[in-house]
Amino acid sequence: MAVSLALPSATEALAESLIGCVLVRESREGLTAGRIVETEAYLPGDPACHAYIGKTARNATLFGPPHRAYVYLIYGTSYCFNLSSERDGEGAGVLVRALEPIEGLALMQHRRGIEAARDLCRGPGRLCAALDIDRSFDGAELFTRERLWLEPGQPQGKVRRSRRIGLTRAAHRRLRFYEAGNPFVSGPARLSPS
Repeated sequence: MAVSLALPSATEALAESLIGCVLVRESREGLTAGRIVETEAYLPGDPACHAYIGKTARNATLFGPPHRAYVYLIYGTSYCFNLSSERDGEGAGVLVRALEPIEGLALMQHRRGIEAARDLCRGPGRLCAALDIDRSFDGAELFTRERLWLEPGQPQGKVRRSRRIGLTRAAHRRLRFYEAGNPFVSGPARLSPS
């Protein structure tokens, strides 16, 4: 059964509209889910975007239809979950940076080996570990309710924006969106004023 979720394909609009949506992961171990509280937009022609170098085997999903999972390994240790954006053939995407855990807390704690709920999904690598998202999900359609999908939701606070985190290229661009006042948002507090 497909999920009814109308999302824009334009990168900036998608990044903002994902705040409040719920990312759900079903596995043999059980169901885990979290409400998206932080994203970053990576636009066409953006030197910080993986698509900037052109289409490769690694980033091909960014050049496909919008709203597909783009999953990659960073630093050889952590996966990052993104959604492709823009029209088919134009490389861009949205990084999901943080979730507020809402389902399967014990399973997330087991996977991460920590107890503190606040730190389970606060950062892109952490949330992928907590939900057991790996490269096998790259290219997945996110509205079919098969192993990994998005559910509709609303922000519980005001959505604000700031510069992106941890970049050297185009670091000044204000393309990070977050739910103001949410303790599950990642990064330094000075970048996430309420």
